[in-house]
Amino acid sequence: MPRESLTDRAARAKQIVALLKKTYPDARTSLDYDSVHQLMVATILSAQCTDERVNMTTPALFERFKTVEEFASADISELEGLIQSCGFFRSKAKSIKNSAVALVEKFDGKIPQTIDQLVKLPGVGRKTASVILGAGFGIAEGIVVDTHVARISKLLKLTAHTDPVKIETDLMKVIDRDDWIRFSHMMIYHGRAICIARRPKCGDCPLARLCPSAKTTN
Repeated sequence: MPRESLTDRAARAKQIVALLKKTYPDARTSLDYDSVHQLMVATILSAQCTDERVNMTTPALFERFKTVEEFASADISELEGLIQSCGFFRSKAKSIKNSAVALVEKFDGKIPQTIDQLVKLPGVGRKTASVILGAGFGIAEGIVVDTHVARISKLLKLTAHTDPVKIETDLMKVIDRDDWIRFSHMMIYHGRAICIARRPKCGDCPLARLCPSAKTTN
C-alpha cells in the first residue's frame, strides 16, 4: 500500500471528524466543575484515575475549599485526606496546593489563558493545560492526547508515534483547528463505547471504512 500523503490523511481526518460529530453530538468533558479552577483541580486528580471516581471525590473537596486562595492556604494533610480515593494523593495534593499558591502569587488568583503560562504551574502539564483552555475557556491552543486519543489515533493511522507530544503535533497537522477541542472529547467517547482497547467493536464502528486497522482488530 502506498504511503498516505499529508493531504490525503487530512482529507480522511476530515471525514473521521464528521462521522464522530454525527455519532457523539454532545461530547464534552465528563469532569464536573463550576469554575475553571475547579476544572484544573479535577483534571489534576484525573491522572491515572477515572473521571467517575474524581466526580465522586470533588463535591466534598469543593465544599471545603471554595476559592483559589483557600486551596493555597489549605492544610496539606487535610487535602490529602479529601482526595485519597483518587490515588497518588500525596503528589496530587502538593500539585493542587502549590498550583494555587502560584496562581495567587503570580496571576492574582486568576487562571492564565496560554499553554506556556499554564505549564509553569506545579502539576500542570501540556495535556492538563489543553483541557483547561479547551473546556474552561473554549481556547484551542492544542489537542488533548489521553490514552484513548493516543491509541485510536494510531489505529486510524493519523500518527505513527507513541509519545503524546508527537501524536499531538501529527493531529494538529490534519485536524481543523476549529475541531481541536471537540476532537478529543469525541475520541474519548468513542474509546469508551466502541473502540474499546481489549475488545474493539469494529463491526459496529462508524469509522470502520476509514480505519486501516479495522480488519485486523476484530
